[in-house]
Amino acid sequence: MDERRRLSFGGVADLYDRARPSYPSALVDDVVEYAGADGAATDRALEVGAGTGKATALFAARGLNVLAIEPSADMAEVARRNCAGYDNVTIEQTEFERWRAPGHEFRLVFSGQAWHWISPEARYVAARAALEDGGALAAFWNRPDWSACDLREELGEAYRRAGRAGDADDPMNPVGRFEEDVWSEEVAGASGFDGAEVRRYRWHSDYTTAEYLALLGTHSACLILDPPDRERLLADIAAAIDGRGGSFRMPYVTVLGLARAA
Repeated sequence: MDERRRLSFGGVADLYDRARPSYPSALVDDVVEYAGADGAATDRALEVGAGTGKATALFAARGLNVLAIEPSADMAEVARRNCAGYDNVTIEQTEFERWRAPGHEFRLVFSGQAWHWISPEARYVAARAALEDGGALAAFWNRPDWSACDLREELGEAYRRAGRAGDADDPMNPVGRFEEDVWSEEVAGASGFDGAEVRRYRWHSDYTTAEYLALLGTHSACLILDPPDRERLLADIAAAIDGRGGSFRMPYVTVLGLARAA
């Protein structure tokens, strides 16, 4: 676990809230249905890595009683602001690895963009300790669909010039070797879960040059670069987008991993 990357988001909490996309409503509907939740106040959900509350608010709006765990004080502060209108949301600022479930009392454990930042030795154990028998585990991530992006080659060249072509852990790198389809393998090796499945939701977002640079400024792979290296990479990316008229369309796929507490 790269602690420097894992804890890099708090310093850009407000930018993260402005620049990061939300999640497809169809995904939220599917997760709620999979969990067997009907919107009653007794339907308790535990969120792992709430960030600035983007997913928190979506599930709270479906009527679930959400306890959201977020390790960063800065991110938790923004999440509290964003969820201030929901009486059914509690945000606790702590690390999931240190948090202890009071019992098997949650119908759903969910995590948006954060599951991979939880210690592999702890995440499934802690989730199972929180879930009631038959409860649902759902983790999801927004990923660029580079195979469908018209600007992939130009953006990829910027990463090549920066010496980043071999990156294996940056989904925003169009020439990297990012691996995403590990859900079923992980669940198969985790005690207390079965029935793993993966669903995908396709959508798109349009970005100006400034908007896309802001988005990249919220990703850990960019945040931890030395400032001169980051500035050169972002300048090359800006030039690529400006060369296409100053805006482009990014196709996304949101990957949802589901499993059942056995």
